[in-house]
Amino acid sequence: MEKISYGMPYYGYHGRLAYFAHAKGHIGLYAMVDAMDALRDEVKKYRTSKATLRFSLDEKLPAALIKKLIKTGMKKNDEMVRAKKK
Repeated sequence: MEKISYGMPYYGYHGRLAYFAHAKGHIGLYAMVDAMDALRDEVKKYRTSKATLRFSLDEKLPAALIKKLIKTGMKKNDEMVRAKKK
């Protein structure tokens, strides 16, 4: 599901997954903290804060990493939904 919140588009699946925005010198991906923590070693090259990745405009986006973040976030959100049903 695509929505806009905080003036930015985001993808959601049983909750929020990731926001994204274009800035003057980078593209920002704002993933949920649980997904970022689960892939800590893979995101450390880009990580600029607890849940923010900044990608340079002159480099190719790391599509595989972004897919992993989204899939990890989806799994975490599914777990939360199942836990609430118990």
